[in-house]
Amino acid sequence: MTGERALILDFGGVVTRTLFETHDVTERTLGLAPDTLTWRGPFAPETDPLWVSMQRQEISERDYWLTRAREVGQMVGEDWTDMQTFVRRARGAEPELVLRPEARDAILQVKAAGLKLAILSNELDLFYGVEFRRRFPLIDRFDVIVDATHTGILKPDPRAYEQVLAELGIAREACVFVDDQLKNIEGARAVRLPHVHFDVTRPAEGYAQALAMLGL
Repeated sequence: MTGERALILDFGGVVTRTLFETHDVTERTLGLAPDTLTWRGPFAPETDPLWVSMQRQEISERDYWLTRAREVGQMVGEDWTDMQTFVRRARGAEPELVLRPEARDAILQVKAAGLKLAILSNELDLFYGVEFRRRFPLIDRFDVIVDATHTGILKPDPRAYEQVLAELGIAREACVFVDDQLKNIEGARAVRLPHVHFDVTRPAEGYAQALAMLGL
């Protein structure tokens, strides 16, 4: 494959490790004892009944995370009523510790090959905060960041994908979009944007597939 190409990444779960994977960081940051947090979501669904309930669509993903936020807030003697507080308190101090190693390698490989990079997120600044983004490793390697925090256009709305493509200035067939949420992958499919449905339990496989689709 020749010519201009681009890798378009979701942020949470794709560029960053999930909250399930960074319990040690959360515990240290919040002053909790090691192994206080035991819920593991997709990494150990048999030990996380609430996650299983969400997968069965008995509760929403929002409900799942609001429950976890309240639980952790209570552990530190605070009343957390939103996901933003949880994410910022748990991850804000050491952003470099939540970057996926596989994401780091892919970002560097893409830029070394002269390709473009973009983030297409529904809640980058909303959940993580502007200061976290500014301090996040390799954020300066991205050519385009489209964040619904500011645009108000959430994936899987077709306009979100069209905006990032327009800002990149690259034909959609020369791009690959990576996201861990099926609904967002279905949105990409609807606008004929090549895509990879990212499995957070197999990050190396997801990035290998995306890079191969870009000819790397």
